[in-house]
Amino acid sequence: MKNQLHIAYLVSHYPHEAFGDDGGLGTSVYTLVEKIRRKDCYVSVFVYGQQKAFEIQEENLTIYSIADIDAKFFKFYCHRKHIEKFVKEKIKSTSIDILEAPDWTGITAFMHFNIPLIIRFHGSDAYFCHLEKRKQKLKNFLFEKLAIRHADAFIAPTSFAGELSKKIFNIQGKEIKTIHYGLAIENFHNPHPEQFEKGLILYIGTIIRKKGVLQLPGIFHLLQQQCPEAKLVLIGGDSYDIETGTKSTWALVRQLFQGDEEQSVTYLGKVPYQQVKEHIKRAHVCIFPTFAETLGMVTIESMALQKPVINSDIGWSQELIEDGVSGYLVHPENHELYAQRIQELFQNESLAETMGKAARKRVEEHFDIEKIVLQNIDFYKKILSRN
Repeated sequence: MKNQLHIAYLVSHYPHEAFGDDGGLGTSVYTLVEKIRRKDCYVSVFVYGQQKAFEIQEENLTIYSIADIDAKFFKFYCHRKHIEKFVKEKIKSTSIDILEAPDWTGITAFMHFNIPLIIRFHGSDAYFCHLEKRKQKLKNFLFEKLAIRHADAFIAPTSFAGELSKKIFNIQGKEIKTIHYGLAIENFHNPHPEQFEKGLILYIGTIIRKKGVLQLPGIFHLLQQQCPEAKLVLIGGDSYDIETGTKSTWALVRQLFQGDEEQSVTYLGKVPYQQVKEHIKRAHVCIFPTFAETLGMVTIESMALQKPVINSDIGWSQELIEDGVSGYLVHPENHELYAQRIQELFQNESLAETMGKAARKRVEEHFDIEKIVLQNIDFYKKILSRN
């Protein structure tokens, strides 16, 4: 192990079979780890906030499940110090060279390590509050700010996410490197992109306000006036709505459909990860009218499966898609243009096919994990060379 670069990741979720399925942050880290450990590197993954403590050994990989603690007072502090103590012991006993942690909730606030700490901007609470134009709890901002102060460098999945985070936290004198999330594109094949269910629109993501789900009924209403055969399928877990206090955002969405439009809408809830791919293949068009992302992996996955995609035209998405070439970019509140773009793809199968092929090519050029993994390793080595 001493001759290998030993990289550690601190995460709250990890889609290993020992923890169950997961998406978002967990999936992006998992994809990276699976490639890094096959590049003559050793990897440790610390999964905190778990019910049980255990350890899993695999080739060039150790996964540590860190059990949560029951503290009556100052749990936010005790929880972090408990994690810090465990990680420090493993840094010493296994010669970990560098540690990466997420920005969300400032998990590394109050932690100090004698090795370089990289924070990756998966999307802090401050970042999302800024994009959603809502007030952040002071406690959350202070934790995230403190964690960022202790970091040696940063990785951002898009330049937009990096620049906005830099502004929010007033980061000065520390490098922010843009490295996209990577996709194991060998796992995303669609041998028959010409086969799909005509008129089927697919949304994948949490049913939450910031993802633009409350815009879907307005878009669908305009679309059905021109394309009555249109159908909408939604996949993702339901969520509490922070603005209204409603327990179910899906309940809010349903209220916005007009007449009998809901008869053409299907909400499937959470779907196992492998099954999501089949739903993408079956779709005619995939849409993501989100207001807040750092990158958006499900968009990349849909593009890899040669689907025409319509995303927001906000910041990060402009680094994913070339508007009119590998997809469309439309502001979520522009329902008329959103519906128009879907209609164009419905009525022009040649356009949809061409756009799907261009989408796949863009993923191969910019989001292939085989290229992304080398960018990550090179950056880790660069930071280590400074210490």
